[in-house]
Amino acid sequence: MKTRRLGRTGYEVSEIGLGCWQLGGDFGPVGDDTAKAILDAAVNAGINFWDTADVYGGGLSESRIGAFAKAGAVKVVTKVGRSSTLFPNRYTKEGVRQSLLGSAQRLGVSTLDLAQLHCVPTSVLRDGAIFRWMDELRDEGLVRHWGASVETIEEALLCLEQPGCATLQIIFNLLRQDAATQLLPKAAEKDVGIIVRLPLASGLLTGKFDKTSVFEASDHRNYNRDGEAFSVGETFSGIPFDRGVELVAELKGLAPEGMPMSQFALRWILDHPQVSTVIAGVSKPEQIADNVAASEQRSLFPALSKQLGEWYEKTVKPEIRGGV
Repeated sequence: MKTRRLGRTGYEVSEIGLGCWQLGGDFGPVGDDTAKAILDAAVNAGINFWDTADVYGGGLSESRIGAFAKAGAVKVVTKVGRSSTLFPNRYTKEGVRQSLLGSAQRLGVSTLDLAQLHCVPTSVLRDGAIFRWMDELRDEGLVRHWGASVETIEEALLCLEQPGCATLQIIFNLLRQDAATQLLPKAAEKDVGIIVRLPLASGLLTGKFDKTSVFEASDHRNYNRDGEAFSVGETFSGIPFDRGVELVAELKGLAPEGMPMSQFALRWILDHPQVSTVIAGVSKPEQIADNVAASEQRSLFPALSKQLGEWYEKTVKPEIRGGV
């Protein structure tokens, strides 16, 4: 597995990371055996960057990682700010501290490698106090580095203004390309590591769905399809599902011959040198190999990348709901 530097953290992280929300049962719980098999497969594939959060399964994801992870073998990033004790308007330094202490205990560490603010409201970011708290908690030794997972470029730019912000976790994929020009160059200038989430747009970019696809009631692709529960941009990158299926059908015609759709989507992201790692979730261990293969795929030709950008601006961007 190829690695890249995660900005000013100095961590060398695998180009393909592991999203561990499924280990908390957010789409329906995976059993202990499956969870262990997924983590085993990740280690064997050279994936050394794992993403979790305190709210994934009420801490279950963190506990499973903590019971498995070998000291120093992987870098674990967790997130803080979406638990009911804090979100949406109960943020205090002591509340953030207690949430992070709980994460550290479940992960079995005294100091967290990296903690990221977890899609906290824009108004909280604008206030700025939470950034000072994270700086102070870093200086106290509770975290080595801190960053932020955000929903929009506006929020990312607010965080980028903070000297202490070491990483940004952003939505970036073929159906959400704006960060390529509006954010990535600025992040590189400040040596802020970029972690990409939702790289396959909630699975749309695997090319496996059609308009008749049905999702479980507990799956956000069912209950948040139109933003009923939280930001619509978190589900299918804000694209209406039926329209998203049509757009992916167009993309299939542009993919290089022999390159699976999911690897095409991941390769496009990796072709942006400012990106440090792409976190892709799996529900089965055998899915890891397909994700990892994208790291070994050849880069896309510049002419194709230009065509994809033009296609996005003209055809996709007008369809996005919830802002970019």
